[in-house]
Amino acid sequence: MFIACANLALSGIADSSLVYQTNSHTVKGQDYMTITRYGIEGGTGTGGQKLPFARAVEADGWLYISGQTPMREGEVVEGGIIEQTRLAFDNCLTIMREAGYEVEDVVHVTAVLTDARYFSSFNKVFSEIFSGNPPARICSVQDLVVDCKVEVDMKCFRADRK
Repeated sequence: MFIACANLALSGIADSSLVYQTNSHTVKGQDYMTITRYGIEGGTGTGGQKLPFARAVEADGWLYISGQTPMREGEVVEGGIIEQTRLAFDNCLTIMREAGYEVEDVVHVTAVLTDARYFSSFNKVFSEIFSGNPPARICSVQDLVVDCKVEVDMKCFRADRK
């Protein structure tokens, strides 16, 4: 099976710093799927390092948001688990909205906590954000590469974006 990939666009989203790239995949001359990568300019990690991955990727109605930590301008924001959880989710929600999705479109969340004692505080913030439309979720406890208490990612879906 031959799959061709054509670069269609490379520009910024209105009122956003997200740079995106759209690739259209065709099979034997038929459009198969479009993949859009948001934030391809690379975010800024701790110490000012350029991150080598997209902030989010949209494919066939699905939006996959890369794991977000409680960072602003490449630095972890100090605070307790509630403050850090809110900021990590705010970072995901900002990317999601810039890509044209809403909270109701979130179908799955992956959360990593660095301490099991953070679980109930994390759940409090999670419940506030997803009170009307709770998504599926997995939450685990493990060490993070960044020195913070929480990292979250999201998967969203919109049938009209297929």
